[in-house]
Amino acid sequence: MKRVVVKVGSAVLTQGDSVALERMQALVDFLVELKKSNEVILVSSGAVAAGYTKLQLDRSVLQNKQALASIGQPVLMHKYATKFQEHDIIISQVLVTAANFNKSEDIVRIKNTVDTLLSNGVIPIVNENDATATEELVVGDNDQLSAYITKHTDSDILIILSDIDAYYDEDPHKNKDANVLKIVSIIDECALEKEATPHGNFATGGIVTKLKAASYLLNFGIDMFLASGYDLSDVKSYMIDANHKGGTLFTSGKN
Repeated sequence: MKRVVVKVGSAVLTQGDSVALERMQALVDFLVELKKSNEVILVSSGAVAAGYTKLQLDRSVLQNKQALASIGQPVLMHKYATKFQEHDIIISQVLVTAANFNKSEDIVRIKNTVDTLLSNGVIPIVNENDATATEELVVGDNDQLSAYITKHTDSDILIILSDIDAYYDEDPHKNKDANVLKIVSIIDECALEKEATPHGNFATGGIVTKLKAASYLLNFGIDMFLASGYDLSDVKSYMIDANHKGGTLFTSGKN
């Protein structure tokens, strides 16, 4: 049985200024299927967006964003809990900060907690503790957070579900003839130094943060799979049917 971390971004979980419930339902259904033969950890964005549905504050102000996150976390978790309950699956919330990954004792505690949850059939839902994290200690985006979680929980693969359906040889928004790179083992340093270009009101990443997450994991011989979070057919094909139709696999070939 493999241990799989699935990260879903704000662009997938939000639509306009609200939570995209149909896409959340599709995600839950996929995770339930994945859990039949894997241990599953979910890293979920969407707390700020969920908070914004209750209180419309200026998200560009740090204090407001943290307040929205604190409002939105229980809202988001309630939605997840309700959907997973239909499958008799218990979920838990694991909130972390960047500072936790700088302390070996904190890393051990996080892993021990996750190990206990997984051994009891629970799906841990991880997010950065935006409500208390300072600007100096913020991980910055859940792509990086999910990579840290994958590494420090001894997981086998990270799946990133995004509005970006794969890694291309050129920007597909600028060149309609851009080609999908199905398997990537080396990431050019220049690609990692580009400015992040997030999409959507609540997104914080873009392709650059995903490449950084992949690069981090490749250093440890851990695979990452990037696919669409709008249409889950590619990730289902790869993870459930072992058929790589679409999406990009970042792999060192060590697994």
